[in-house]
Amino acid sequence: MSRAFIFPGQGAQTIGMGRALAETYPAARAVFEEVDEALGEKLSALVWEGDQEDLTLTRNAQPALMATSLAALRAMEAEGVTLDAASFVAGHSLGEYSALAAAGALGVGDAARLLRTRGAAMQEAVPVGVGAMAAILGLDLAAVREVAEAAAEGEVCQAANDNDPGQVVVSGHAAAVERAAALAKERGAKRAMLLPVSAPFHCALMQPAAEAMRDALTGIELKAPKVPLVANVLAEAVSDPARIRELLVEQVTGAVRWRESVAWMAAQGVSETWEIGAGKALSGMVRRIDRDIAVNNVGAPDDARAAAAALNG
Repeated sequence: MSRAFIFPGQGAQTIGMGRALAETYPAARAVFEEVDEALGEKLSALVWEGDQEDLTLTRNAQPALMATSLAALRAMEAEGVTLDAASFVAGHSLGEYSALAAAGALGVGDAARLLRTRGAAMQEAVPVGVGAMAAILGLDLAAVREVAEAAAEGEVCQAANDNDPGQVVVSGHAAAVERAAALAKERGAKRAMLLPVSAPFHCALMQPAAEAMRDALTGIELKAPKVPLVANVLAEAVSDPARIRELLVEQVTGAVRWRESVAWMAAQGVSETWEIGAGKALSGMVRRIDRDIAVNNVGAPDDARAAAAALNG
């Protein structure tokens, strides 16, 4: 059986995530300690005991979600599950960094520092209130692209996340995104909702953040992943470190092609996904993309034990 380990993106963060893993598995606790040391602050205290609003800040949410994913992976490893169980790794937006750390391409400390830089740069690229994002439900990618183009009116408005067959997120200038949401409803969308995000991710307005990531990635050691990465902007596998470095820069302004990525993995024979870290959002998307793919989640000690029973049985 071919399977993929997949890693969640922003929006999955909750206070207390990963705490039970850290209390149960020394290797999971070590991940949070390594991230705290890399950032020079107790991010773990915010994750486990802090304020949800502070955790949701992009600069905090991104390294925190990566730490939780890697802690869950270390728990699986402690139960005897190895990376060899997966044919591919993939992550949604920031989850791509978690996937690369999981596959040994990127050190955990480096991933934390890069995500802190990425989160801060994405926040700073566009003043608060200038940009927005909206989820369009019930229209396919082609229809949403037409809506975004019509709504732009000289401003930026792009399809940013192609999440599943019935959910595409648009991103850009706030007024253009609001026009797109209204136009989408006129064209038959079931719903069009503005998202509670602090910046318009994965669109051309993020170009300053892309340049910041190009600089940040220059001095980072990036190895070939032990398992191929299905990259967001390609929707297919890549293993060459130089190419991955380029794609991580492109990803900041480029669309997250999640629907196509899952479909590509299914075409390679993947019949099972394991979502590793906080929440179950990706599993829901996978179900809507391909009902023949079995979905599983690992976010707590019981999940790690269940994974060991399933994957080592």
